[in-house]
Amino acid sequence: MSTSVSTPAAPPALGAKDDRVKTRSLTSRLLSRPEIGSLIGALAVFVLFCVVAPTFRQAPSLATVAYSASTIGIMAVAVALLMIGGEFDLSAGVVVTTSALAASTFAFQLRLNLWVGVLVALALALAIGAFNGWLLMRTGLPSFLITLGTFFMLQGINLGVTKLLTGGVSSDSVADMDGFSSAQAVFASTISVGGVGIKITVLWWLLFVALATWTLLRTRVGNWIFAVGGDDKAARAVGVPVRKTKIGLFMTVGFAGWFVGMHQLFSFDSIQSGGGVGQEFIYIIAAVVGGCLLTGGYGSAVGSAIGALIFGMTSLGIVYAGWDANWFKLFLGVMLLLATIVNLVVKNQAAKR
Repeated sequence: MSTSVSTPAAPPALGAKDDRVKTRSLTSRLLSRPEIGSLIGALAVFVLFCVVAPTFRQAPSLATVAYSASTIGIMAVAVALLMIGGEFDLSAGVVVTTSALAASTFAFQLRLNLWVGVLVALALALAIGAFNGWLLMRTGLPSFLITLGTFFMLQGINLGVTKLLTGGVSSDSVADMDGFSSAQAVFASTISVGGVGIKITVLWWLLFVALATWTLLRTRVGNWIFAVGGDDKAARAVGVPVRKTKIGLFMTVGFAGWFVGMHQLFSFDSIQSGGGVGQEFIYIIAAVVGGCLLTGGYGSAVGSAIGALIFGMTSLGIVYAGWDANWFKLFLGVMLLLATIVNLVVKNQAAKR
């Protein structure tokens, strides 16, 4: 009786490529990045205004552009994280005003050091974010509806309480109160770099973008954010703490709203109670222009920064060019539609490669 002996497969020849391993090209890797489309758009906008508005090219003008972008970008990075996690926050704009009013009103009415008001405002902003996240997880309602309700509630509180305490629509001036100078140095000071004044918010913005990018790409929390944005049920099935992650993302938006609110308070020493309305759309559009998908699970913090920079360049570039500022609204609509289409195409093409 003969016995057959199987011969082991010969190993691949030296230098031969294993078909199971596919090396992605540089083009494919670039196209897979969420911010690539917004980067191309930012370069186009920059070149355009450099050509049509000579003033735009000057260092003080660029510093002003960076400042304008930073006040949007600080909020946009938090909103981008939330959108990657699959949710929206329509109360983000009024949270900025609520935080500033809470800090100034609490300290002024009780004659306390302004830093006490700053901490109270921080606790309030985080509580608002926690409430939005908790109600989302408790009810299962869309975050769009929940935060729209919060938007109207905060707007009413801002106007009602301010008028009740001051008799007007703006808070009392806090410029002569204890703690104003030190808080202004943290939230609203100007640093001279090469003879050009740079607002400290620009530095804070870059720091927040770096922290958010590190969190998304190098930590377990970043994996959780992408997972809950892609499919929260599947994420929960593999042990991702969906509840904590989403509540934490809403609290991050609250923190960013507090920070921008403190900047506004210590830049102008009083706050208009009706402010912030409509800004939530600017933050969302900046995140979408930067590569975030409205469906969640895709985007980047760097992209949100580029989206905010595009807004900063356009809003001031139109002024420097002497154009009618009303065209800015048209730009917002066009950029939103183009960014949504480009992001979807880029994502689909990258998935095919």
